[in-house]
Amino acid sequence: MSGTILVFVNASALELAAGADVRAAVSAYDPSLMSRIDTGAAVVTDGRGIEVETGTRLASGAILRVVVRARRGVDADP
Repeated sequence: MSGTILVFVNASALELAAGADVRAAVSAYDPSLMSRIDTGAAVVTDGRGIEVETGTRLASGAILRVVVRARRGVDADP
């Protein structure tokens, strides 16, 4: 088993330690995005557009996209 995996976040290739999760990948790509994800202002999806949790363990070749939401729920101003 290799000590690293290759994953893609918003089309950027990143080499991470084997066993890395979504949080590690996003943090390596752009640490400032994690606060947006933690507050719900952004979500992470897989290559199919399905939302994934930040604790999800990644396999080599994983494709992730960070999607920043324009609005944060039903209470947001129109």
